[in-house]
Amino acid sequence: MLEEKLKSLVRDVPNFPQPGIVFKDITPILQHADVCSEVVIEFAERIKHLEFDVIAGIESRGFLFGLMLANHLNKPFVPIRKQGKLPHKTVSESYKLEYGQATIEIHEDAIAPGARVLIHDDLLATGGTVVAASKLIEKVGGEVAGFCFLINLAFLQASGRLDRFSTNVVSLLSYH
Repeated sequence: MLEEKLKSLVRDVPNFPQPGIVFKDITPILQHADVCSEVVIEFAERIKHLEFDVIAGIESRGFLFGLMLANHLNKPFVPIRKQGKLPHKTVSESYKLEYGQATIEIHEDAIAPGARVLIHDDLLATGGTVVAASKLIEKVGGEVAGFCFLINLAFLQASGRLDRFSTNVVSLLSYH
């Protein structure tokens, strides 16, 4: 079962990036091409009912499976990056992290007006980053069609923060 494979590969890193945080490290998954393929196929199966035009991945781990999934589904991929990393004209959104503040950006012409966007990231924790990404999608004229995450830290109950944008939330692994 894929969920058990993923659980066995996700590495807990205590006190990263600051004391008290247990970081869920997905990099061991990336060492197993067969598991990565299974992840993409499972995501495709779980989102097949959604209508969307483009996948947006959040820097940096959201690029990994977001791009693989976009390629698998023959959909465009749009990166949402940390401030100052995109070379063209951008739109930005600042937000609070569990351990600080950050700003993310998207190219102002990355999403066609009215396009339906699936937002992908590796992990849903408190939801701050993905809410900011959703606001960016709206700022550039897109509509959030749904979200997909490798991991949902369900005990933090962040999925309710996403309802304003879409109630379509898919995750392959949840920690309660």
